[in-house]
Amino acid sequence: MKAVQIRSHGGPEVLEYTDIPEPQLCADEVLVRVRAAALNHLDLFVRNGIPGVKFKFPHILGSDAAGEVVAAGELCRRVQPGQRVLLSPGLSCRQCLACLEGRDNECRSYTLLGTGVPGVNRELINAPEYAVIPIPDSLDYLHAAAAPLVFVTAWHMLLTRARLQPGEDVLVLAGSSGVGMAAIQLARWFHCRVIATAGSEEKMARCKELGASFVLNHHRDHVPTEVRKLTGKRGVDVVFEHVGSATWDRSRECLAPSGRLVTCGATTGYDVALDLRYLFSKQQSLLGSFMGTLGELHRVLRLVFDGALRPVVDSVFPLTAIRAAHERLEHTERFGKVVVEL
Repeated sequence: MKAVQIRSHGGPEVLEYTDIPEPQLCADEVLVRVRAAALNHLDLFVRNGIPGVKFKFPHILGSDAAGEVVAAGELCRRVQPGQRVLLSPGLSCRQCLACLEGRDNECRSYTLLGTGVPGVNRELINAPEYAVIPIPDSLDYLHAAAAPLVFVTAWHMLLTRARLQPGEDVLVLAGSSGVGMAAIQLARWFHCRVIATAGSEEKMARCKELGASFVLNHHRDHVPTEVRKLTGKRGVDVVFEHVGSATWDRSRECLAPSGRLVTCGATTGYDVALDLRYLFSKQQSLLGSFMGTLGELHRVLRLVFDGALRPVVDSVFPLTAIRAAHERLEHTERFGKVVVEL
């Protein structure tokens, strides 16, 4: 079967479209023919190399996929051949205390497809049955593949970690990104007022279409000043941060007293400063967030399947053009998810 592998870290040139053996199916696994696979910034991090993390080469990237069930192991009961499905990007042991309490993203064995185990950039993939989720006929493979990682991440950040309340003000950094577009829609669905940031007039208009009440140009506007104007000098209740060092200081300035800053990433760098005086005197909270639980994924996917939330696809490439897809993901012009089609 065809797949895309990397044999070393580097730029898009290390991506190899090649032949590999078909996977062997275990009794509790499902074999899925991948029809679409969405890219995430995680793919770029793994491709370039993550300091302190060693990968076994050759390695297959990709965490998000949708397709059809080819076969199911003899112990599988819920999923049948022929079903249209997507895959949970997160895998865990399903046996430890964290997993049994529904906190599987805290499992010591927790990993993502495309990181700790081979990913989805291939024609066939075997996955444990619990990670295989049927999708409705109304949802095409491209948009199904674009949903899981960003929507479960946004749900966990806003509703579980930040404990978002209806009517609050939420600032979403980089609303044109995959996780940004998910956060805008989720906060709006939760009856919150959303202030988003974007880097162009076109992106600003599309953020408003997704539900943002106000959109700031982060290249032109001083975001904290504009946020204070929009909130009567108060600031926002929640800052949805995933950019990193480039926006950290301004994100902190946007917080209201007792506000919560929740972050899931450090795309522009991880080394930031913190003035503790403002943190304790304003009783603010800084919250880390990583992925989400399998239960949260099922919950947010209900809204995707019902059409209340919609994945945004920026562009589609064939698997043979995976290098061009990675180059598109690295460019700031995109809005939403880059997807490869098989």
